[in-house]
Amino acid sequence: MHPAAKHLKPIWDNNPVHYLLKASVKGGFFFDPHSIMAVLQPLLDLVQLCYEHGVRQAIISPGSRSAALTLAFARHAGIQCTVVMDERSAGFISLGMAQQLQHPVVLVCTSGSAAYNYAPAVTEAFFQHVPLLILTADRPPEWIHQHDGQTIYQSGIFGKHVKESVTLPADYTVEDSRWFINRVVNEALLLTRSAPFGPVHINVPIREPFYPTEDEKAVASPEIRKIERTPTFAQMDRTIWHSILDEWEDSPRILIAVGQMAPDLELNQSLQKITQEFGIPVLGDVISNLSPHEQSIARQDLFLTNDPPKELVPDLLITLGQSFISKNLKLFLRRNPPKQHWHISEDSHIIDTFQTLTKHIPMNPQKFFSQVFEEIDYKRFVQHGENEQEEQFLEAWLSEDRRVRRKMNDYLGNLTLLNEFIAVRFILSNLPQKSILHLGNSMSVRYANFLGIDNEGVEVYCNRGTSGIDGCVSTAIGAAFMTGLPVYLIVGDVSFFYDRNGLMLQTLPDNLRIIVLNNSGGSIFRMIDGPAKQPELETFFETKHSYTAQRTAEDSGLDYLHVDEWTALPKIWETFRSGTKIALLEIKTEAEENVRVMKELKNMVKKN
Repeated sequence: MHPAAKHLKPIWDNNPVHYLLKASVKGGFFFDPHSIMAVLQPLLDLVQLCYEHGVRQAIISPGSRSAALTLAFARHAGIQCTVVMDERSAGFISLGMAQQLQHPVVLVCTSGSAAYNYAPAVTEAFFQHVPLLILTADRPPEWIHQHDGQTIYQSGIFGKHVKESVTLPADYTVEDSRWFINRVVNEALLLTRSAPFGPVHINVPIREPFYPTEDEKAVASPEIRKIERTPTFAQMDRTIWHSILDEWEDSPRILIAVGQMAPDLELNQSLQKITQEFGIPVLGDVISNLSPHEQSIARQDLFLTNDPPKELVPDLLITLGQSFISKNLKLFLRRNPPKQHWHISEDSHIIDTFQTLTKHIPMNPQKFFSQVFEEIDYKRFVQHGENEQEEQFLEAWLSEDRRVRRKMNDYLGNLTLLNEFIAVRFILSNLPQKSILHLGNSMSVRYANFLGIDNEGVEVYCNRGTSGIDGCVSTAIGAAFMTGLPVYLIVGDVSFFYDRNGLMLQTLPDNLRIIVLNNSGGSIFRMIDGPAKQPELETFFETKHSYTAQRTAEDSGLDYLHVDEWTALPKIWETFRSGTKIALLEIKTEAEENVRVMKELKNMVKKN
């Protein structure tokens, strides 16, 4: 605190939200002696509270009604502001930032339809458990539905897709209003990081005048109160815990399935110990971020076809994480329900993806598996006990995984025409060990899921909360802003063009590499029986086009490279990978060839 700050006292003038000040510095704002503070003082205090709760990044979309919020963030020395014109892109850029930081990023927009454009990213953040604080400027409530510009019903605009939504009072002259704002802003910031993390919305009605005059300074009130929440650690009743351990021990065939998760080294170590010591298979999609090792199971979507071996059916299924890509895994477990199914999650919502759930255990997964391992390992050591059925069950899963991996590699290794499958295989095999991979939805993430990633230290992200194609480019841009590691994005052409507004920034991260798989439309619909058999396939499903990404890359100042022959990819890849600025590699393929390869591969890996 500045030495003079302890002598600071507010002196009210005729406007009860003006301060006359005598001293100089507090937090990130500048204190100017004898200056008049901004007319919308509680909004300055809101920004200061964000800073005191650890917020360091704000994404701002230009607008007039949000001017007071924008200027409060822009004039705060401790918060980095990034301007993004398109609110939809802004939402996803903040999502990518918050994924990396695991700390809330603030979004600021003006009133009206601007707020609605945040909805796809907010929804994705909700289902991915990513912390965001959304601040939407609004008109005063008396002007809603009165044919006044940019007025819509903004209170609760995101519905159930935020953890909480609150509207601030428009009148700051009441003492309780300032107290209310201080309290709910504290609560909102705490809630973004309460397990499970997620987005919180604050709607901010703002009256005119909302542009500061020359003599108004960005000064936080000395009466700001930061509210902290003391962390607690839940303890499970020992009787219940012992019953869980007994059920584990009474289950000869246990399968652990991991959905989408952020990288977690300690969790990975616990799961590897469980596999190695107890012979329990652990499987996950490419977005599960499981560390690759000899007993990894990652190609379940290829071998769990219509008639998988019955010896793969578990007695006890244990799931953790969020969404699963593998449709065949879902169908297999729904058709062959285990006797028991536990889901380990701090989320209070009941998640029953496989329609088999018998127990929800509200516990941090890493703590759960670490404790289970320690206690069962000790018990077996004392009793000299082993479970041969567990080893046989593990081997049944491993043998299927190895079989399809071998067949897939043999088939793809003999192809000579460029197609998306071998292109993605090459990319995944040549990623740097310490890098971040973002995957677009539709076929990009599915190719990667079939192939798996064997490189240690590659972190994988994909917007599988809602699995939409929107925002893939912007999310990767946000992630690249927050890390010094190389960030790679593999994205389809339709997804890329849908989100290229994310590239309309003054400065783009030089550590980002974008790979666009351009097949002139959405070829995934040729691989799905339903649309593939319809005469309207090309017109209404595939979105056929003749665009390339070259002009978009040039407009945004990206280095542009292009490949349309398989033999040219290795040399161009080295140029693309080793550049010093953001670059885009466009891989041009034929949709029919991509479909042929996919169908042949699926037939090849079927059990003889």
